[in-house]
Parts: sequence; structure tokens; C-alpha cells
Amino acid sequence: MTTPAPPKGLLAAQAARTAEFVGYQAGAVVSREIVRKPAGNVTLFAFDEGEGLSEHTAPFDALVQVLEGEVEIMISGHAHRLQGGMMILLPAGQAHALKAVTRFKMMLTMIRAQTGFTLPDRFPAG
Repeated sequence: MTTPAPPKGLLAAQAARTAEFVGYQAGAVVSREIVRKPAGNVTLFAFDEGEGLSEHTAPFDALVQVLEGEVEIMISGHAHRLQGGMMILLPAGQAHALKAVTRFKMMLTMIRAQTGFTLPDRFPAG
């Protein structure tokens, strides 16, 4: 009897441990898309120490939430060092890159805003 394959994405109305949804691989970056919708998508990443993503831009804002470990994220030439529990907004159209200071995992939420809709530069503290 064969074991059924795990679901490719996050199942609706079922809890999951975020950091356990994607695993590390030596010398690699592993990604797993868990939600894909017309309004945006959510992808989990696991980076081995020293791995990264080269500088690029995206047409939409993206929210990076660091789940564990430490990463350096460059946004328009400015370095930001984040650790587990921290997050940062990558603004649409601004060059960004990242490099794993230690092994780290992150959740990336890409937001496909409708024409004329812009996320505020700051959100009120809650």
C-alpha cells in the first residue's frame, strides 16, 4: 500500500507549523508555495547558510517574515539584518537582494495590488 503524497499547499481550515512546512537542504534554497490566489501568493523558503537571492525587482509589494535564523536583506542599497520573529516590507519596484547569515526560513507574501491601490509607508502600531 502506498502512502499518499502530502498536499502541495496549505489546506483550508487546518493548522500547520509554519517553519516545518519547508526543510533545509545543504547548499541550497528550498521554496514551497502554500497559497496562490489572483490577489497574491504566499511562499515559504529555507536558505542554507551563505545562500541567497541576487538583486532583482518585483512589480508588487512583498512582505518578508523571518521565521528562524538570520538574514541580511538589501533594499535599494541599504542593508537590513533580520532575525526570527522580524519582518520587513519590500516596496514594489525597488531593487532588493538577500543573503543568509545563518540558515534561515522566511515566509514571503506577494501582494498584487489593484490599480490605484497603494500600501501605506507605515502601519499604526497595535
